[in-house]
Amino acid sequence: MSLKIAIGGKGGVGKTTITSLIARAIAASDKNTKVIAIDADPVANLAAGLGIDESQPITPVSELSDLIAERTGAKPGTMGGFFTLNPKVDDIPDRFSIEKDGVKLLVMGTVQQGGTGCLCPESTILKALMNHLVLARNEVVVMDMEAGIEHLGRATSGSVDALIIVVNPGNRSRVAADKIKKLGTDIGIKNIVVLGNRVRSREDEQLIKESMPDYKILGFIPEHDEIANSDRTGERPFDDITKIPEELKEVTKKLIALAT
Repeated sequence: MSLKIAIGGKGGVGKTTITSLIARAIAASDKNTKVIAIDADPVANLAAGLGIDESQPITPVSELSDLIAERTGAKPGTMGGFFTLNPKVDDIPDRFSIEKDGVKLLVMGTVQQGGTGCLCPESTILKALMNHLVLARNEVVVMDMEAGIEHLGRATSGSVDALIIVVNPGNRSRVAADKIKKLGTDIGIKNIVVLGNRVRSREDEQLIKESMPDYKILGFIPEHDEIANSDRTGERPFDDITKIPEELKEVTKKLIALAT
């Protein structure tokens, strides 16, 4: 199965929890399906949502200094000069990921110097790796993106099956959704949808629908005690993934239907 999904949203809307549940649910739907979960949010905490012991060493790709220097021919932290713009990255997902219950976690990390889009070795590795994950691998890739979706570019956008923007019933997350939608549209992502999360009533659903009339609604996930409690304890919700809310099962089915 080949399926590429990017998930974005304002901080605090439950984006990372949704990402982990979707990745785990897809992996559980077919034991032969290979799933890679990408933590591309600067505040990396997807490991907890996947049930991976955070005491295990998970080095972000952007901090693999020796590897970056070897593959690009330039020391991380430098800008300008000459270095390889198409470095070898195909072995990185398997070498530097941690797997649990059929989902491999790969943490991208961020570029600390030069700003977004800087021409530096770290940025080159991250962009090449994202191109490889989206374009070259016949797997399910679920990406927990920051609001700026900075790791996605025009080269990969056409192969992203869906950009899911997670929102809550509130004005702030809807404003963030508009910004993310614009960024996604600017780089050419065609299928941009909204997923309402922490919805408590039909009124909440209607509020999202009426305030976002130009969006396709993927579904609504209700407020759930187990999810709220897991956020407090730092543990993954629904250790038995078959017991996730029916609404999330339906969302997963819709996403699997997009697979090519």
